[in-house]
Amino acid sequence: MQYLDNIIFLILLVAGFGLFGKSLLKIYRNIRLGREINRSDRKAERWETMARVAMGQSRMVKRPVAGILHLFVYVGFIIINIELIEIIVDGIFGTHRFLATIFGHTFYGIFTATLEFLALLVIIGVVIFFIRRNFYGVKRLTMKELFGWPKNDANWILIIEFALMVAFFTMNSSDLILQTRGVLAEHGSFPISEMTFVPFLEVFSFDNGFLFGLERAAWWFHFIGILFFMNYLYYSKHLHIILAFPSTWYANLNSYGKFNNLDSVTKEIKLMMDPNADPYAVPAEGDAAEAPSKFGAEDVFDLNQVQLLNAYSCTECGRCTSVCPANITGKKLSPRAILMKTRDRLEEVGRNIDKNGKFEDDGKKLLNDYITKEELWACTTCNACTEACPVLLDPLSIIFEMRRFLVMEQSAAPQELNLMMTNVENNAAPWQYNQADRLNWAKD
Repeated sequence: MQYLDNIIFLILLVAGFGLFGKSLLKIYRNIRLGREINRSDRKAERWETMARVAMGQSRMVKRPVAGILHLFVYVGFIIINIELIEIIVDGIFGTHRFLATIFGHTFYGIFTATLEFLALLVIIGVVIFFIRRNFYGVKRLTMKELFGWPKNDANWILIIEFALMVAFFTMNSSDLILQTRGVLAEHGSFPISEMTFVPFLEVFSFDNGFLFGLERAAWWFHFIGILFFMNYLYYSKHLHIILAFPSTWYANLNSYGKFNNLDSVTKEIKLMMDPNADPYAVPAEGDAAEAPSKFGAEDVFDLNQVQLLNAYSCTECGRCTSVCPANITGKKLSPRAILMKTRDRLEEVGRNIDKNGKFEDDGKKLLNDYITKEELWACTTCNACTEACPVLLDPLSIIFEMRRFLVMEQSAAPQELNLMMTNVENNAAPWQYNQADRLNWAKD
């Protein structure tokens, strides 16, 4: 039974990373349900964008308070989990503070002290975020699309991060006391623990056995908590801590809001202009000719893969919705909700595939069942949402594609738009007057 702890640790490690890998593969499969899109151009600019926006958090600090606090939590939590390397080695081989033998006494002391300061910043950040989200009344954090699970999810993440940092300090404090008593070899420097947690523990004069058990309990809690957090990401908006990187790399580098030319439209026009083509012909099975493509998007299958990646990457911060003029004036549209609803529909499709082995028609669509026409037509296409997003997501592109479907597939544009298009068709102008009168304004 000497190696029981090591065996249990290894089983948990393999299971935790295995489940996490399985979740990532499922997300990858779901994203691949969308249409392919080529975003491999301008690679140098894409790497620079990813480094600046995803890693450098350049867009977060446009709102300084939230941006700086997010930087505390993001940088602190990521760097602190470098210690996971040490935990894995110690857990598998039964060593204690393995990195001390690699870094040396002085550098390991600097390393552990830095982790402690970062952990303190994480605690400060998550506490302020929790108060701000639940008691301060920030409008974009109290909108109806966050009622229920989204709000609970955000709170649970903050609580988990707080608990992991407390376990981190408890582990270090117990370790430090045992080091000063000569029970453990002296490794590391723990200034925050020494000023806060150590005095609290010493008040109770705990014996060495209790402190060793406390250190081990905190160590196991920290390790299992990281595995739990990692696998919880699949169900959480905090998946963005991973997917923000590919989302910024594949971001649209051209002008936002610019209509792209549909290949399906080009093919249809060429077909109409070809005197030898039969527009009513149905391609034979195995024929290289393709059936006409659907114009726009009715369901998640009609969106491109970057748009589906965007849906999974949404941080639900609401910056897009807070600057949306349609939402500000009381209309139903929320750009954040567009991405959230797209993700919900994509997850529903994924569960359908898991259950049936392939997608079986469930009688639902993204259009109408999740996103209403009222939301789509409320959009002014001003691009405020895309400019505000801290990770370069593009909810406007999804709105565009669904509008295209309504107009080009269902002829379901609003009356005002139909009138304008009729005027353009008949008068070559949006206004209802004869073409012969177009230059009357210049006569004098």
